[in-house]
Amino acid sequence: MKFDNVYFVNGTAYAGKSTLVKGLAEKHHGIACEENYHNAWLPRLDKNEFPGLTYTRDLQDWHDFIRRTPDEYEAWIRRTTKECEMIELQMLRELDAQDKPVFVDTNICVETLKRISDRQHVLIMLADPQISVNRFFNRPDREKQFLYRLMMEEPDPEHALENFRACLARINSRENYDAFLNAGFQVIVRDECRSAEETLALAEDMLGLREKYPI
Repeated sequence: MKFDNVYFVNGTAYAGKSTLVKGLAEKHHGIACEENYHNAWLPRLDKNEFPGLTYTRDLQDWHDFIRRTPDEYEAWIRRTTKECEMIELQMLRELDAQDKPVFVDTNICVETLKRISDRQHVLIMLADPQISVNRFFNRPDREKQFLYRLMMEEPDPEHALENFRACLARINSRENYDAFLNAGFQVIVRDECRSAEETLALAEDMLGLREKYPI
């Protein structure tokens, strides 16, 4: 099926996806499906069917989360992304039926997006892969600061930080960046000199929102 009223934003970490989705929804009186919006269904998920998503839900000791190797972390991310896609597709069927635009910070892979959406309804946002590694703990997000505190509690905090940065580098690799870049969709690359308002206007033009949803 095709999603007629849904606009998908995918890409790499720290590219501004969440900010853009929220801004577009506010300006065009739409629905914002922000980062991890699928967590609304998390309490009812079966751990055998969704082992990736329920891993953190059922985790007893969060130190185990930060102690995983880059291989283990990458495998979890890939599994969880596929599970998120399954849930998103179900949730979006209901939202697409409403008579308003839906803006999604999505986990749906580019191959699936090509089947379910028109090219002008998808936007890829990219940031340099090193940003996610170097700036991960710079944000005041509660979740990120929680993980940082866990690492500081480890017997060797510096080793814990290095290991977690290696995990981040693995999933935010140049290979993944290039795959998004060459996926065939419109792309916005993070520019520190461009304001959030300018990025919003650029996205509106790329997605054709001014014509379809005039202010």
